Amino acid sequence: MGIWIGRGRKARICYGFDDISLVPGNVTINPADVDISVDIAGKKLDVPILAAAMDGVVDSRFAVAFGKAGGLAVLNLMGIYTRYEDPYSVIEQIISCPQEKATALIQKVYHEPVKENLIVKRIQEIKSENVICAVSSIPQNAERFGAIAQEAGADIFVVQSTVITTNHISSTYRPLDLSAFCASMKIPVIAGNCVTYQVALDLMDTGIQGLLVGIGPGAACTTREVLGIGVPQVAAICDCASARDFFYKRTGRYVPIIADGGMITSGDICKAFACGADAVMVGSAFVRAQEAPAKGYHWGMATSDENLPRGTRIRLGTVGPITQILFGPSNTDDGSQNLVGALRLSMASLGTRNIKEMQLVEIVVAPSIKTEGKIYQMAKKQAILGK
Repeated sequence: MGIWIGRGRKARICYGFDDISLVPGNVTINPADVDISVDIAGKKLDVPILAAAMDGVVDSRFAVAFGKAGGLAVLNLMGIYTRYEDPYSVIEQIISCPQEKATALIQKVYHEPVKENLIVKRIQEIKSENVICAVSSIPQNAERFGAIAQEAGADIFVVQSTVITTNHISSTYRPLDLSAFCASMKIPVIAGNCVTYQVALDLMDTGIQGLLVGIGPGAACTTREVLGIGVPQVAAICDCASARDFFYKRTGRYVPIIADGGMITSGDICKAFACGADAVMVGSAFVRAQEAPAKGYHWGMATSDENLPRGTRIRLGTVGPITQILFGPSNTDDGSQNLVGALRLSMASLGTRNIKEMQLVEIVVAPSIKTEGKIYQMAKKQAILGK
């Protein structure tokens, strides 16, 4: 499999969202008759979208608003909200800092230790509004924070790192035993991120109840530029979804795939489901919500790394409330609003009644799909950029 890229060296061709298109079938459905609900870690979501665990996106207030809208927001337990009693003054520093100094400032403010009492406080702020509470941590802190989180009332714990495997080797600290961790937790565990078939299978064997797929495609992430690693999302989702299906046949246990990152438009979200995702995790779309704490600013989760930052601060602006971004009405024509309406209409146009059927639609490789017949749109964009 693959093509020759040099003497004795082959590489597999992989595809991203811009490379494919979805093919309508012989049935169409009223969008109102489409079921987009999904079960993630034993929790039913009316909206199959997770808000990414990034400080520019999710604080406890955003998590409540997003949960009440039917989705699930994940709070980063290693973020500003668990380091500072008043995180919003810190956010003001970050968003007002000159671009050339932003990374250094972010590194500095994240030196403040995480405080256990603030973990409890943030979780209780979310749970007091009767919405599902999901929180995340890197593997090195999962055992400590996991115990605190479940005691405080969290519903789902996410173990998340740039790249996760079941075979982590370290001479300086004890790696997380994910199987033992899942067995010890009283609440469901989701893990990520991965992009390959075998690693997906290995992770599912540990007892996780959800898998995040995607390395480096996020709008504020620079992992691909800094480390040179990653797999385009279409290929990564397809491979991991195949692992999910094989695992289900072998064990009878279904582990949902959550496509994490790389989805700029509602069309990308639709393609993610068609490639096999059960849900999607999105960050940049919700940075633009009025409820987002960073007022339209966004920075990667690894921006604060003191040795090798793998993220950058970007400004996307604010366009409207969460409900408008999710349900419309949209006042933009770029696929950044009414994400749920777009998903429903796409599924209806493809003749699929639910997410499982959406995962089976025909896909074509179509590198011209965004440019064919679009000369006037392209000219308009160039004119706007030139102003």
